[in-house]
Amino acid sequence: MKRIKIKQLFAEAKEQDVVICAWVRTNRAQAQFGFLNVNDGSTLNNLQVVYDSALKNFEAISKFRVGVSVLIKGKVVLTPEMKQPLEVHASEVEMLGDCPEDYPIQPKRHTREFLREMAHLRPRTNLFNAVFRIRSVAAMAIHAYFQERGYVYVHTPLITCADCEGSDQMFKITTLNMQNPPLNEDKTVDFSKDLFGKQSFITGSGQLHGETYAMAFGDIYTFGPTFRSENSNTQTHANEFWMIEPEMAFCDLEGLMDIEEEMLKYVIKYVMDNCPSEIDFCDQFVEKGLKDKLSNILSSSFTRISHHDIVDLLLKSDRKWEFKPSYEDDIAKEHEKFITEHFNGPVFITNWPKDIKAWYMKLNPDGKTVAAVDLVVPQAGELMGGSQREENLDVLLERMEQLGVEKDGVDWYLDTRRFGGCVHSGFGMGFERLIMYLTGVENIRDVIPFPRTPKNCKY
Repeated sequence: MKRIKIKQLFAEAKEQDVVICAWVRTNRAQAQFGFLNVNDGSTLNNLQVVYDSALKNFEAISKFRVGVSVLIKGKVVLTPEMKQPLEVHASEVEMLGDCPEDYPIQPKRHTREFLREMAHLRPRTNLFNAVFRIRSVAAMAIHAYFQERGYVYVHTPLITCADCEGSDQMFKITTLNMQNPPLNEDKTVDFSKDLFGKQSFITGSGQLHGETYAMAFGDIYTFGPTFRSENSNTQTHANEFWMIEPEMAFCDLEGLMDIEEEMLKYVIKYVMDNCPSEIDFCDQFVEKGLKDKLSNILSSSFTRISHHDIVDLLLKSDRKWEFKPSYEDDIAKEHEKFITEHFNGPVFITNWPKDIKAWYMKLNPDGKTVAAVDLVVPQAGELMGGSQREENLDVLLERMEQLGVEKDGVDWYLDTRRFGGCVHSGFGMGFERLIMYLTGVENIRDVIPFPRTPKNCKY
């Protein structure tokens, strides 16, 4: 008989003979019978298995510890009058893998800090089972959104020589012996002797490569790991994370915001529809009101307002700011919180000062701002950042010169402006930021399986 998953067993809710493979969560043994609570990872819900003294190995079963893996044969019995709609009466219980008494994941509440030190075991807890199932389904939702709309999924390189976000933010890679590297006459490292014949990096963004494919396919997206060497120890930063980066030809800033709003609403609805138990769990144990927050996003109309007008609003408020709002600077977390509360929902902040934004963003006619947009959402702050890209080659070259961007390394990228260039736009969304928003979990270390942060590269 083929084994059945517990999720399917609950979905069918019928009396039948079954084979189940799972792990023991609890074992309550009594004189003549006992109860195993088991879970096979297919659902948050545990299955109750009743075993009795008629089983030849009853004494052994009664001593099974938490964490033991088991094979169970038995019959499903419906129990509509009980809290759980069904249980299995076992005819056979076999241990597949033992588990010692010092197993760290015992049936009690563990702190998230403790579980971070047990990243290989924490998926066995309810919290992380819920978080990482939501992560899986959200990833599927991202692909579904773009695939249904004819976008091409592009795998941009993880090893690159292109400087998109600034080389000071990128990890350097080499095959040279750094204890005794080859040197140029000026005592700098001679990277011409390296594997790629030049200095190379682990990517901080797939945007530049993505733009070249948008100039062929029209609409593309990337979705993959990204790396930043920033020595930041905040709850929202990691050195390895995942990014979604769509690029759209023939799309201006207004069209970009339309896509960002539509995509976010699609993903939220997809996750709520496909992870109801996990969302309920997070609503109850992680962030009270999570479901209402997500539902409100679906029915919200996202506000669109310029950076200049936002600063006006902040300065006119009667708040005492830790960081004074400025027309030339970024906005702080406290400002984001005020803005989303003021507008009672997500806010697109547009047309940012050119001096604090990247070199590839479209320069506005005022010569002071660029056609950039950040989406800030309630509780989480900034969730997406994007821009219309500068399609005018002369303007782009001037911006690169002003900001000291070497054009030699990205000359291939400039060809997208030389050969049939057009108005085009794109944005980036950190996948972990999205998962934090969907689950209410506040620390990025708790929404990525094996977090890579400063001083932490365990596993």
